[in-house]
Amino acid sequence: MKIAVLGLGIIGAVWAQHFADDGLEVSTWNRTPKPDFVGFCASVEEAVAGADFVFVVVSDPAAVESVLDVATPALKSGAVVVQSSTISPQWTKTFAAQVEAAGANFLEAPFTGSKLAALARECVFYLGGENSLIEVARPVLERISKAQIRVGATGTASALKLAMNLNIAGVAQALCESLAFARAAGLSDEVFFAALDLNVSKSGVADLKRPKLENADYSPQFSLKHMGKDLRLTLETAQQNGVELPQTARLKALYDLALENGFGDDDFVGLMRLMSS
Repeated sequence: MKIAVLGLGIIGAVWAQHFADDGLEVSTWNRTPKPDFVGFCASVEEAVAGADFVFVVVSDPAAVESVLDVATPALKSGAVVVQSSTISPQWTKTFAAQVEAAGANFLEAPFTGSKLAALARECVFYLGGENSLIEVARPVLERISKAQIRVGATGTASALKLAMNLNIAGVAQALCESLAFARAAGLSDEVFFAALDLNVSKSGVADLKRPKLENADYSPQFSLKHMGKDLRLTLETAQQNGVELPQTARLKALYDLALENGFGDDDFVGLMRLMSS
């Protein structure tokens, strides 16, 4: 079995290394060349040639489109394209049609879990598409995840992923603002988090991001620019479905401000810097 991983960012690089560590044949590609990375290929075509599974883990719909436009003609018949970038349902359906027209299979497989989860092989996949294809891919997905959730028809998994990221972004922003408020009132981080641990509003986000907030460490586990992109896709999809999300629009404006200030490569809790400036 050969696996190609297209996109060696925070998550793709970890997954590719896991596959290689498991003794699988791995080919990799990244827009910015990483020639020292395991199985690195100079072109998309070379990376996907003969691959049974092709993981696409890039930044946004435009990046997925640029990759698939090159990869699709080079796919072997019956290959499974595992599209794990966070995109919208509309784009997902477009890309599925493109891949299937070329005689390959398309599995919608966005995931949740940042760098720490990826390193621990504890990501969670949201899967859209035919059950039979999901079962074909499951042995591969199980190597890098702790759960695989069957969502529904192609497009539904992308909608669920955007909904989950919207929830994470909202919880994280409330955490940052409540911490900033507490600090301004003279409360220590130790007191704040001790109280939060016993409060109904305690969250997994708080547990994950507490060390970063305490130490002003904004190195990315999941970048601010990518969360901002996900909020944009959420608002676009909501508009298409006739749903108003006014609080999300206001939160997206904060992300836009952070990007203007050059914080895009920070972890998404780097929004705290807007309240510290």
